Amino acid sequence: MDQETKKAESLIAQGRVRTNILHNIEQKSIAYLVQKIPAWMSSDMLTAIGFVGSIIVFLSFVLGTFISRYFLLLGILGFMVSWFGDSLDGRIAYYRNKPRKWYGFSLDITVDWLGIILMGGGFIVYAPSYWKIIGFLFVVLYGWEMITALLRYKVTEQYSIDSGSFGPTEVRILISFMLILEVIVKDSILYTSSFACLILLIMNFLETGKILKFADERDKKEKEGKISK
Repeated sequence: MDQETKKAESLIAQGRVRTNILHNIEQKSIAYLVQKIPAWMSSDMLTAIGFVGSIIVFLSFVLGTFISRYFLLLGILGFMVSWFGDSLDGRIAYYRNKPRKWYGFSLDITVDWLGIILMGGGFIVYAPSYWKIIGFLFVVLYGWEMITALLRYKVTEQYSIDSGSFGPTEVRILISFMLILEVIVKDSILYTSSFACLILLIMNFLETGKILKFADERDKKEKEGKISK
């Protein structure tokens, strides 16, 4: 690894704790890409690109519903575009030493939430009858996960977008495989998405339990005057 890439890795690691399975590969990929992004492309532009990826995912479900389910494969491209924009928007700011911590944080959370709504909405369009509730459930559970991340940030003062070993990148890859399987085996996505929601529910309960434990410990320390409020 050359010195510039090592420097890039060090710069983009600022302001965020990552624990996901693909962390090392992802970090190296982002460190390489931030060096290639043209100077005229801003963080906001990259955020917009990421959001376009979410729109593509939504359209893949719509086209898969009304034309052919083979259009679901377009969603994989959408996730790639989403990953590119979402992963690089904040990291490019740190790489260029022009971070806007609170602006970027606020914008990122807002756009991510809109992206989740689009994804869930696309599934609702695609799914038949009562299976549509899985789309609603996904939006609710992922929203819960986002709230947990914000609470973790408030309580521990460390911002992490991952739930243990699982992060947004792993979610994108998992759903991409679900889309491929759906093209091969029709209606399989109804069952795989139900199972994914169950896993997400369990992970949310576990992560919420950890946050409550941290919060209780912090309350005790504040009462003892060991840390400032």
